[in-house]
Amino acid sequence: MQGVIQPLTLLAVIIAGYGLKRLGIFKQRDYRVMQGVVFNFTLPAAIIHSFATNDHELNMLWLSLFGMCTSLIPLLTIFCATRRTPVRDRVFTMLNGCGMNVGNFCLPVVTALMGASASMPVIMFDIGNSIMACAGMYVLTTALLHIPQGKPLDARMAGEATVLPSVRLFDRHARWLNRRAQLRSILRSFVVSVPFDTYIVMVLMMLVGAHLPLWVSQFMEPISNANGFCSMLMVGMLMDLPASGKDVKAVLGVIGWKLGFALLFGLAAWYLLPFSPAVSKAIILVCLAPTAVFSTLFTDKVLGNAKLAGFTLASTGLLSLILMTAANLLISV
Repeated sequence: MQGVIQPLTLLAVIIAGYGLKRLGIFKQRDYRVMQGVVFNFTLPAAIIHSFATNDHELNMLWLSLFGMCTSLIPLLTIFCATRRTPVRDRVFTMLNGCGMNVGNFCLPVVTALMGASASMPVIMFDIGNSIMACAGMYVLTTALLHIPQGKPLDARMAGEATVLPSVRLFDRHARWLNRRAQLRSILRSFVVSVPFDTYIVMVLMMLVGAHLPLWVSQFMEPISNANGFCSMLMVGMLMDLPASGKDVKAVLGVIGWKLGFALLFGLAAWYLLPFSPAVSKAIILVCLAPTAVFSTLFTDKVLGNAKLAGFTLASTGLLSLILMTAANLLISV
């Protein structure tokens, strides 16, 4: 019964976040406040608490590699499959069709379904996923479609073109300055992400065999326990209904890609990963993850369409919650 009640509680929090925004109690951009709480406090605390209270071995780094592949492969596949699609549509599908919302969504859901011991494989998976979600998918999308980083895509300039014209710099010094600026932008995207920095510190401690003292786990536990509530509330606050039939079609396209890859990677997790059935089950649930929160930020940065990206996150989140609950009941370990 617990496997049904706790996901229903998380679903109720998502609906409450959306309802409070509709009532005007939360404003349109208030999700940014909750986003700051989650990314800078509750999620890092959940990561630290899990490392401090669960056993972890070096071979679990294979889960990190698998997590990176589950974001990289969809992005490259979507890029190839949409080569005749206008660049604005390609940007939206590439940024929202790859990357997974693991730390903010799957971590609280999987631990609610399987218990605290399942948090460790989820976190190890998210180390690889975060490489793409924090910056990799934005860098690759803009590079493959020749979109200048840090600048919104001009609808008049893009038109029906599938990629933007490539700008070639002939001056050697100008090329060097451009590469340095791009590298600094990429590094900054990683460094300013507190969860990613926390992952790196925990992995380094794991590599040298260091362990966190008990008081750290006890200190982080109350903040860690708030991660599920704050994350689901943020998802609800991000939700906005699509403005047109074209927007609905774009969201359905993303959902189609997500479901297809979820099935593919779920089968790979069960049959190919050299881990126990319990670990494989946790990773299968993670493969059903919704779009990443960073997808919303990057979509807004390139297209100025945070509302549609937020609806995509919320709708895939609701679908993921249903599918993860059903998968947990179906898969016997």
